[in-house]
Order: sequence, then structure tokens, then C-alpha cells
Amino acid sequence: MRNPTPEGGPERLITLADGVFAIAITLLVLDISVPQGLGSEEFHQALSDTLPDLGAYGISLAVLGGFWRDHRAIFRTVRQVDGQVISLTLLGLGLAALLPFPTALVSEYGDERASVIVYAVAVASLGAVHLALAVLVARRPWLRGGAAPARDELLYAVDLGATVTVFLVTVPLALAIGPAAMWWWLVLVPVKVWLGRRENARAE
Repeated sequence: MRNPTPEGGPERLITLADGVFAIAITLLVLDISVPQGLGSEEFHQALSDTLPDLGAYGISLAVLGGFWRDHRAIFRTVRQVDGQVISLTLLGLGLAALLPFPTALVSEYGDERASVIVYAVAVASLGAVHLALAVLVARRPWLRGGAAPARDELLYAVDLGATVTVFLVTVPLALAIGPAAMWWWLVLVPVKVWLGRRENARAE
């Protein structure tokens, strides 16, 4: 591949990413509240009404936390960035900052298949951008100064690819069976555990 003109070190890009992920995670919790001045019965009802919000918050916290960790891993050995790396990073950060919106849809209208579809597309898009960024950095070793990648590139690609695939498959599932398609996301738990063990085994 042609060696593009470097745009400098990755420090500012990493700092920007840390800030965006932190703000996005903070925004997730803003919709979780219990009104003031309620009686005992109303209070307990309002408290139980926050359970869907807490569930959506937990899912999105895990999603954003995982992508933040992945972003740090991609840039761990990067010494220079170019225009395409910057563009993909900004696109990914834009999608990360958008995630509180589909999270609110799932928490408030979780019984609507459209909410599940919007959320799944948002997460799949964010995963696709991270996958493209990881592949780009892997194919441009000069951005790493010749250093070896911080993670097994194949396993990392499979990890991100699994996330994208699972959330994309949610779309036809939601059309077929409705909001229950969200349970399909649990398949990522054993997949992530298995990939983590494989990566740890290769690192030893």
C-alpha cells in the first residue's frame, strides 16, 4: 500500500477518544431518575419502572466499555497517524457519541422492534468502523514504527467481526420475532470468553 503522509502522533486522537467515550457513558445515566415528592406506593412503582433503564444502561455500558478498550488496544503500538486513520476514528467516535439515543429507545420503547433494530444497527456500525480501523493499522506497519501489534490480529478481527455479525443478524430476527431478538445478543458472552482464552493461550 502507498505510504500516506503522516499527520503526527496519536496522542491527541487518543485523548479525544477517551473524552468522547467518557461523555457517552455519562449521558447513558442521565435518563435514569425517580421523581421527587412521591408517596410510598408511587415511589416503589417508579423505582420498578427504572429497571428497563438500568438494563439498557448495563448493556450500553458494556458495549461502550468494550469498544473503548478495543480502541486503546488498536493504538497501543501506533506511533504515527494519517488522514484515513483520523477519519475512521472520528467516524467511530461519532457513532459512540450517538449510542445514548438508541439506548434511550430500548429503555423507553423496548417492546417496539424498531427500537431493537436501531440499537443493533448502531452497535454493528460502530463495530464495523473499529474493524476497518484495526485492519488499516495492521496493513500499514509504518504507522507502528515497525513494532509488532499489541494483540493477535486474526483473533482481534474475529472478535470484532463476531460483534458486527451478531448485531446485524438481530435485524432480521427482530423483524421475525420482535423485541425478543435482544436475547440473541447473549451469544456474544461465550464467544468473547472463548476468544479471550485463545488469545491468552497464544500470548503464553
